[in-house]
Amino acid sequence: MANSYFQFKQFRVEQDKCAMKVCTDSCLFGAVIDVSKAGRVLDIGTGTGLLSLMVAQRTDATIDAVEINPEAAAQAEENLALSPWADRLNLHPVSLQEFAKDNQQSYDVILSNPPFFLASLKSGNAAKDSAKHTGDLFFEDILTFTQKHLTAEGKLYILLPPTEARHFAELATDHQLYLEQTIEVYTYINGQCIRHIQTYSFIKPATSTISQIHIREADKVTYTFKFSELLREYYLHL
Repeated sequence: MANSYFQFKQFRVEQDKCAMKVCTDSCLFGAVIDVSKAGRVLDIGTGTGLLSLMVAQRTDATIDAVEINPEAAAQAEENLALSPWADRLNLHPVSLQEFAKDNQQSYDVILSNPPFFLASLKSGNAAKDSAKHTGDLFFEDILTFTQKHLTAEGKLYILLPPTEARHFAELATDHQLYLEQTIEVYTYINGQCIRHIQTYSFIKPATSTISQIHIREADKVTYTFKFSELLREYYLHL
């Protein structure tokens, strides 16, 4: 029987009450987010609290984590409270819309791994169907909040499947947020691109850069050197 938790070097993530479990692409996302200059961070849809904990490990920032699902919020609150950084981790068990009503804070980094898949719509025409899809509404909520509460030089980081990531980029420009960088995440060398890690800011770049990270070697078992280096301070056996 699989463990009900995921043990990292400096913290543990209990996940038996959460539908969204700890996964490799989320861990990679947490590792690449640049929080070196962040004083305050917002984690939208924190789930188990994984990303907040990963960020807390390598920064002194105060972190607010928002989670609407009651079971996930309760589990995240427990995970954050039992971590070494509990004094600067704040769980808000509400929707982003509710959180936005009273929030007076500005954030240097806003991050999110939203669980929406426009590509799964039945018609197969994502461009046509996305206007009626609930995921699209949440994308707008993230962008509206970010436009109002991200600091002038702050960054928005988001993890999405490729189709959804491209759609999010289109929506972002209407909120004066511009795609700076995309990291394409591949399952293994010569494998499938499963996620895009995107970085947005209010400053429009001359060009938007694209890079790649492969999680495993061509043997589909061994972690690549680049992945290992990024996760070394988190994973127990790296």
